[in-house]
Amino acid sequence: MSLAPAGRRTAAVLTAALLVPLAACSSGDDGKKDTGGSTPSASGSGSASGAPAANLTVLAAASLTDVFKTAGAAYEKSHPGTKLTFSFAGSQELVAQVSQGAPADVLVTADTKSMDKVKADTGTPAVIAKNRLVIATGEGNPHKVDDLKDLADTKFKVVLAAPEVPAGKYSRQILDKQKITVEPVSQEPNVRAVLSKVELGEADAGLVYKTDAESARDKVDAVEIPDDRNAVAQYPAATLKDSKNTEAAAAFVAWLSSPEGQRILQDAGFQKP
Repeated sequence: MSLAPAGRRTAAVLTAALLVPLAACSSGDDGKKDTGGSTPSASGSGSASGAPAANLTVLAAASLTDVFKTAGAAYEKSHPGTKLTFSFAGSQELVAQVSQGAPADVLVTADTKSMDKVKADTGTPAVIAKNRLVIATGEGNPHKVDDLKDLADTKFKVVLAAPEVPAGKYSRQILDKQKITVEPVSQEPNVRAVLSKVELGEADAGLVYKTDAESARDKVDAVEIPDDRNAVAQYPAATLKDSKNTEAAAAFVAWLSSPEGQRILQDAGFQKP
């Protein structure tokens, strides 16, 4: 027979009374109460770092693809309950997405100018890393491309990132500085597309970031460009003002500048900010 409402209330009170002493003894074999601090629940309501758990969407420059996958796994491990979803593209595409109101929490671009275009939509950005360009060639450098001036030789098929892409801007900056005219066979929407063309043998050479060449070192060779003829790429990271997870987003941006975040970035070949 089912309990009447009053009976159910009485049963609930009795059950709670029985559970109290059990809970007090469950913290250890000696029966003492646990007086320590609270820990995150299994449902992911927080993390050991104190940052709130959340599902974060991070818009990131294409050249961060590999390192952010590693960084994301490390961050999720140390921040239980937090899930990172990355969307990688050329910085100009990411800026367009932000301008159009795409739902996201964090933006990381490959240059400060791109970030400046959406400063009304972001918090204060912090540069988390730097990078430099190299000449990517086929494995073993079969065409013996040794210098920037070699890219001007029309017998070579050269690819560059498009002018509106940070890698494209940096490429033209260093070529113009050396008064080298290059006629690319294609201009790609992001630096990873340039790398792919060289990997597949569809181009003899291309200008990519040092970290991109490092990520494909079993498929391409990297010809170093001296610092005095190179350009320094800066990677600013910022929270997005429309984020529904502002505290968690800020925690991730801050973590990128932490010792652990910096170690992962520098292990991948990025330079200190």
